[in-house]
Amino acid sequence: MTEPYYPSSPEPPVPPTPKGARLTARHALVVVFLAVILLVLFEGSSIRDAGEEMDPGVARELTLAIGKPAGFVSDRLPFDDWTDDALAFLEDDGVGEAGSFEQAGSGSAGRGVPAVPPSSFDPAELGGQVASAGELGTLLVTGDSLSMPLDIELARRLSDTDVDVERDPHVGTGISKTGLVDWGRLSTEQVGELEPEAVVVFIGANEGFDLPGRGGEQIKCCGPDWAAEFAYRVRRMMNTYRRGGRARVYWLTLPAPRDGDRQEIARSVNAAIEVAAQPYRAHVRVLDMGELFTPGGRYRDAMTVDGRRQIVREPDGIHLNGRGSELAADTVLEAVRQDFPE
Repeated sequence: MTEPYYPSSPEPPVPPTPKGARLTARHALVVVFLAVILLVLFEGSSIRDAGEEMDPGVARELTLAIGKPAGFVSDRLPFDDWTDDALAFLEDDGVGEAGSFEQAGSGSAGRGVPAVPPSSFDPAELGGQVASAGELGTLLVTGDSLSMPLDIELARRLSDTDVDVERDPHVGTGISKTGLVDWGRLSTEQVGELEPEAVVVFIGANEGFDLPGRGGEQIKCCGPDWAAEFAYRVRRMMNTYRRGGRARVYWLTLPAPRDGDRQEIARSVNAAIEVAAQPYRAHVRVLDMGELFTPGGRYRDAMTVDGRRQIVREPDGIHLNGRGSELAADTVLEAVRQDFPE
């Protein structure tokens, strides 16, 4: 039987040889080399940053081996900034100028938001070296009855030094009441008379009194409104005692008292102290007596010291006794010596 005949398909046409210069593998290598150079110049820091964010391993080490020298070169040339400027039109499309950081300007009040001053930061917390506060000539220990016998203990510890310890406790007084002592006025008088380089403040046994609001109303303890007004008074005192940065302030928080109602007051007082100190962290040290004596806010009369249980509170459930004051003095002097190295 004869096989059917199918005409063969025509062969596809051979494409014509491209006109122009013929490119070789050498040209490809040149292109790759130029691409690497441009990547280093314009995005070298990005390679380094990407490597630093990778998980530990061989890939991270190889990326950093390239990224670190590339970033070093990129940091010293303007090409990286030129790239950001050239592509800036792609960002914030349609957002407008409202709320822009650039519109507010560096260091400005930012349309109602107060600026953050450098004094808000303790250099030690930023990893920097704490500069010496100079020579400690006068150390003032003040407050209400809580500052006793801490003041005696500090005077005893520093008796063999050239430091003049001034003890000025005012029993029965409080920041939230001005009947016996107005602490805003007293702190100003203390600084004007003594000009101390360091001030230790331990006060809060008699707080919780109503505070006048800005509209003339009386604010009862211990919500946010009361804490805000109390923090304002504390901040004024801190600012007075720090003497424009020439002095250091060591403000002790309250260890939890035994009585439940007083614990509520103590929590508000301690929260206010922390907030009040925020603009002055470079000069004001808040020393946490709650963590030392009543961790977790749980009252205790005794704690383990030097391997044995010792009573650290007075029978009233508020004040520190002699042994407790010794422990508080340890904390105070440790902070003082960091600012005033011998």
